[in-house]
Amino acid sequence: MDSYYLEWANLLLRWVHVITAIAWIGSSFYFVFLDSSLTPPVDEDLKRQGVSGELWAVHGGGFYHPVKFNVSPPKLPENLHWFYWESYSTWLSGFALFTLSYLWSAGTYLIDKSKMDWAPSTAVAAALSFLLVFWLLYDLICRTLGQRKNGEAIVGGLVFLLVCVASWLACHWFAGRAAFLLVGAMLATSMSASVFFWIIPGQKKVIAAIQAGQAVDPVHGQRGKQRSVHNTYFTLPVLFAMLSGHYSFTYNHPQNWLVLILMMFAGAAIRQFFVMRHGYKLGRHGNPLVYGLAGVAVIVGAIVWLRPVATPPALAQVQPAAALAATGADQANYQKLQIVLQQRCYACHGEQVQMKNVRLDSASLVKQQAQSIYQQVVVSRAMPMNNSTGLTEAERQLVKQWFEAGAAVD
Repeated sequence: MDSYYLEWANLLLRWVHVITAIAWIGSSFYFVFLDSSLTPPVDEDLKRQGVSGELWAVHGGGFYHPVKFNVSPPKLPENLHWFYWESYSTWLSGFALFTLSYLWSAGTYLIDKSKMDWAPSTAVAAALSFLLVFWLLYDLICRTLGQRKNGEAIVGGLVFLLVCVASWLACHWFAGRAAFLLVGAMLATSMSASVFFWIIPGQKKVIAAIQAGQAVDPVHGQRGKQRSVHNTYFTLPVLFAMLSGHYSFTYNHPQNWLVLILMMFAGAAIRQFFVMRHGYKLGRHGNPLVYGLAGVAVIVGAIVWLRPVATPPALAQVQPAAALAATGADQANYQKLQIVLQQRCYACHGEQVQMKNVRLDSASLVKQQAQSIYQQVVVSRAMPMNNSTGLTEAERQLVKQWFEAGAAVD
């Protein structure tokens, strides 16, 4: 019964997290588009008010005319909308989901003993340190180098290096699926922390200066814009890291850290194309298509690299029988497979527990799940989860031989 309620909590948290993420990413993408699409005002009155850019748009049957003030408006309106709860709600729901799905059952989902055989509490502390340490280092880089000449290029290079190091460490310390999610959570934490520690406080200081009749320091707007731009480049890498948990061919690869880096780089490059295309239409810079093509090329390269090695049809037909004849006719029969299932699989797919509604403690059910067993154990190697029950390579080969020989259960 407890697992039933945990599943409901997981579902509802995931639902809330997706909804709030859509709201946050949607508003972020819109304002990046808005900044890239603004044109100098034509109306003289707007110029006198200090408007630096305007945009005319049509949507939902109406026309919209947003304008941007260079530093501050001459007078604050009574109703001023703030964009921060989208960010905070996304992080809070995401962290709650991460806690429920991974930290709560660290021994099962966070730890891969073949990589690091540490206590659950140690693994949880190490995972949380990723969120904190990355933010501190990222923030330090932005504060110390971001305002220098060519500082943004230096910041971009150092942040990319930092992400690469974190990805390598995560994939060597934690189970593959958890490592990918952890890197995504690490970036998402920095995104929300930028909103909490810099963007919103800076906006509050600007408003306080206007209300006090003081000159507004433009550095607050510059810092806020810097972090907002960084956040938009983090977005697609974060989304890939979050979605990759459903695709074991990415996080179970021997060089999974490189897979993660390549796909995050591709996402950032594609995002750069979309950021720049609006300005390109206005003639502000060259064609950004090269960034989009670079991202697509990296993805295509990853697809080719990760493709499974196909077994020649003739070999697939002959190999099982030949292997059985060479090693003994009973090696891949159901009796031996049943022993493996009992030792490695019944804990999660037996009489007492049926994870994902899969039960493997009878011949008929094993026959029914034969294709899934082969896919999860041999092809994707996703099961057992993080190989928590110690399935050996010889036992995986036994499953392979049994399936390719016809998946007989008698």
